[in-house]
Amino acid sequence: MTKISREEVLKIAAMSNIALHEDEIEPLIQQLEQVLSYAARVAEAEECLSHDAHRNVNVFREDVVECANAQAILLRAPEREGDYFVVPRIIENS
Repeated sequence: MTKISREEVLKIAAMSNIALHEDEIEPLIQQLEQVLSYAARVAEAEECLSHDAHRNVNVFREDVVECANAQAILLRAPEREGDYFVVPRIIENS
């Protein structure tokens, strides 16, 4: 885990023109350390994924391009409108 010092937090606060109370510093140090720890884990995962992507290896199956008849698929849909599937609305208009 990346360690953040009290001085670093105060320097960042000063550069950001943020006034900190004494009781806010320690919780802020912990929060910043958690954020940096999470960012490091994301960077590690990204590095692993990008390394695997360069190999272009699919260990599960070979990729095969298949043509599909869109009309045949749409005929099996419970509800359709023209060439589209009708699905429940998940985003409401404001």
